[in-house]
Formats: sequence, C-alpha cells, structure tokens
Amino acid sequence: MTTNHTNQSILLAGAGGVLGGHLTRALTEAGHKVTGLGRGPAHQLRADLMDRDGLLRAVDGRHFDTVVHAATALRKAPMRHRDMYATDALRVAGTAHLIEAAQATGARRFVSESMVFGYGYGDFGDHVLTEDDPFGPRGTTPELERHIEGMRIKEQLTFEAAGLAGIALRFGLFYGPGGTDAVVALLRKRQLPAPDDHGRVLPWIHLADAARAVTAAVERGRAGQAYNVTDRTPLGFRAHLLFVAEEFGLPKPLTVPLWLTRPLTYAHTMMSTCMRVSSAKAERELGWTPEYASCRDGLAASAASAAHR
Repeated sequence: MTTNHTNQSILLAGAGGVLGGHLTRALTEAGHKVTGLGRGPAHQLRADLMDRDGLLRAVDGRHFDTVVHAATALRKAPMRHRDMYATDALRVAGTAHLIEAAQATGARRFVSESMVFGYGYGDFGDHVLTEDDPFGPRGTTPELERHIEGMRIKEQLTFEAAGLAGIALRFGLFYGPGGTDAVVALLRKRQLPAPDDHGRVLPWIHLADAARAVTAAVERGRAGQAYNVTDRTPLGFRAHLLFVAEEFGLPKPLTVPLWLTRPLTYAHTMMSTCMRVSSAKAERELGWTPEYASCRDGLAASAASAAHR
C-alpha cells in the first residue's frame, strides 16, 4: 500500500457536478485543499477540458499535488446512444488535455473516474467481474464501441501519463443525494416505466461512498492500478426503482416489456445488461468499505435526510 501525505493541494475537474460536490466535501473533510475546475462560475478555475489552450492558461503558474478527473458532459441520465457522445469525446480529448495540465502544475498523482461498463455491455451471467477481467473489449456494435473506446482510452491515458502516478476507479451506477433526485421527480410524475429484471442485476454505489473511495485512492492508491468501486448488493434496475418509490413514498413505476424500451437505445442497452462486480481489491488495498452495503440502505438514509431538510 502506498501512503501519500495528507493536506494535499488537489485540482478537481468537474467539481460542479453531482459527484464533484460529494468529492469536494469528502476531500476537504480529509484535510485536503480542493480547487474546483470547470466551465461554470462556481469554480475557482474556469476552463473547458476540450479547450487545451484555455485549460493550460487557467492552470498557468499554479501548483497541485494531485489532479482528480471527475468531469462529465452529462447533465441528465443518458437515454439514447447520442446522449453519451459528448462524454465519449471528453473521456479521450478532455483527459489528454487534463493530463497535460496536471503535468504543467507539477502534480505527481492523477485519479480518474471510470465506469464498470468498460468491461462491456451484455449478460455476464453469474461471473463476478474483477480487475483481472479484460477492460475495454471491442464493442459489439459501432455505438457500444464508441462508448467503450472512450473508457478504454481514458484509462490508458491515465496509466501511461509521464511523471504521474495514474489510478482509475471503476464505479457502479451512482445514486444518492443529487443523483436520485431526477429519478424521484420522474417517478412522482409516473414518467419512468421499467421492464421486469428477470434476474438481471447491475452494480450500484452511493455517491458519498464513491467520494470516500476517491479520497482513499488519493491517499493510498497504487500507481497504475484500477479499482472497482461498488456496493455489496447487485440489484436490477427495476428493483432499484421500486426501492426509490418505497423509500420516498412514490407510485411504483409502470411495468413495460423490455422491447418497448428499444427507442431509448442507451437505456435499453443498460436494462439488458446483467453484471456482478467485486470491489474486494479496493477494500483490501485502499482500506475502503462502502458505508451503504446495498441501495436499500443508502436510499433509506437519503429519504430520511430529505425528510429533515
């Protein structure tokens, strides 16, 4: 295990996003100084990762110990393949530009947000995916290859960056404060139908637990390593929605056949995927464990928190 000093100066790309808010809180509570980087006015450093020259100007003369890449082009859950295209591009060009900026600031560590879907989309059956499984296999369609290629290249850039100890965290599906809000709104309006899971499950992670994993990677992650970060209870997409409805007192989602979701091409692909993922390596090497072992635990906490606001 590699232990890095606390009180680090950290540049956080994507600080204004849903995950970014949780990251800022977790890193600050751990004693680090966080500088937010993004396009919005709330960031201390304003720049677009896709604008190389503007990004380098923004960090000119600044020093950081670690750079965390949590930027995304998504503003809402992707429903169609085209909804992912800007994020696919950000994973390639944006990551390359951010690495160059990290090198310019003298940073020694680079931590990237990755996703378990980099293992591929589809039915993995009962096989439990670990970091020893192939990451970034060629997609079975041009659209899936576009998404997977982005995740594949993002990790390659992270691990191969000269002078930087690169680490990738492969997250499950996010939920929790800021992440579940849109689902709650759609369920309240009865605008989120879902097919039966029929045994299909997906890996999930509470946003606060994801942020704690990033903090652990900043402090204890090994250079050149990827870590799966999920809770301990894989759960189908519809089952997750049912828990949301139950905990927040909302109508249950309407049941539709899976084929009816085909026009929502990306959502259909995700709902057709069955994936179990182990986070044992992260627990062993980072000293991290999820506070919420299941979505039900995390959603209950989120609902209780919302009720007291």
